[in-house]
Amino acid sequence: MSGTGELFLGIIAFAVLLMALIQLGAIFAGIRLARRVDRLATQLDQDIKPLLANLTALTNEAARTAALATKQVERFDQVFAELTQRVDQTLAAAQSFVTGPACQGMAIFAGVSALIDSFRGRREASRRRQASRPVVDEEVSLFIG
Repeated sequence: MSGTGELFLGIIAFAVLLMALIQLGAIFAGIRLARRVDRLATQLDQDIKPLLANLTALTNEAARTAALATKQVERFDQVFAELTQRVDQTLAAAQSFVTGPACQGMAIFAGVSALIDSFRGRREASRRRQASRPVVDEEVSLFIG
């Protein structure tokens, strides 16, 4: 082998050694990057788990609150419906009282009023009759003569 061949062989050996060192550096950098990504994933998992648990609890509480609110609205609706029904019944009872016994009471009152008016009319008629008689002087009626 000649000197040039050995020189080229040395350059090739040096290039292979340099490529091997670069590859080893890339492998170590890849391992370090993998470790950092793993640590980041673990930390993210640890940070997100409580957040997800809180979010789940918050969602459950919101669902429970919505269910309670729905129950309260249904109760209010039921109470309002019962109140409306009772008001309608009360108004119907008042109307039947006004059209029934109250009318009868008014008729009785009108009858009593007519009876009182008739007694007054008789009294007034009696007074008119007495007023229409000739007035006799008391002295004349006592005169015996």
